[in-house]
Amino acid sequence: MVTLAFLAPVLHGTCANGATEYEVEDTFSYAMNCHRSKCRAATDSSHKPMGGIGSLVDAPSKMPDHHIFVGSKAPWEEISEELPQFVRYAN
Repeated sequence: MVTLAFLAPVLHGTCANGATEYEVEDTFSYAMNCHRSKCRAATDSSHKPMGGIGSLVDAPSKMPDHHIFVGSKAPWEEISEELPQFVRYAN
């Protein structure tokens, strides 16, 4: 009997200054955007992509499908996507 293994595509990523590069299989099981103040501060952004997808150069097959901690989002931010939003963690 011959068993064929599934080979996931390989995605490339890099840090902000380009000093570190990496490769990872495209096997993410979740992806979300976090609006918590600590996540925003860590990325100097309005939100932090979670699930290991934040510093990827290549697009993963699993895209963010909800927002968490929208209760602590920046006061100037308006979330225009129609993805589900949760005040804390997703239920």
